[in-house]
Amino acid sequence: MDIHDSWEKALKATEIIRPRVQPLQTFEATQIPYVFLAESVVNHGDTVVRKGEVTVDKPSIILPPNLPQFEGFEFDKEFSGVEDYLTTFLLVRGIRFPSMKYENKINSLDLREEKLSKAVEFFSHALQRQENVTTGLVIGPEDCWQFSVLIFICSQITRSADGDIRKLFDRFNQS
Repeated sequence: MDIHDSWEKALKATEIIRPRVQPLQTFEATQIPYVFLAESVVNHGDTVVRKGEVTVDKPSIILPPNLPQFEGFEFDKEFSGVEDYLTTFLLVRGIRFPSMKYENKINSLDLREEKLSKAVEFFSHALQRQENVTTGLVIGPEDCWQFSVLIFICSQITRSADGDIRKLFDRFNQS
């Protein structure tokens, strides 16, 4: 599957089951932990569990505008030679990221011997019991997990935008 097909597949199949409740930091880097669940392509009826964390750096004046950096998403593994093309690919589709660095770290990759719906139920209840307001729960296709995680991150950035703008104005008015 090429990058175009993977993007379309992720757009159609990604679902944010439980968004991050806590807003992103306005003036410093934010760690956004996630649990990504997908139906196993190899073992039908099982669920792939990918736990990770994306660090969203604060805006930087060193990076050119609209030229974000994506590290740890393994795009080159899945789609050879696409690393340089990725930003252009997203921009052509109307997706703009603030000039930030997005660093993905996968903490664990496991297989649960149960259907996706049962795994969603398990992790939803676990996050709720822990009163975890920072971790998001996302489902999507395993073969384009990178795009599903980016879709999740974009949704979190969008949710925080209004509050960030208010905080910027407040800081400016205090000066």
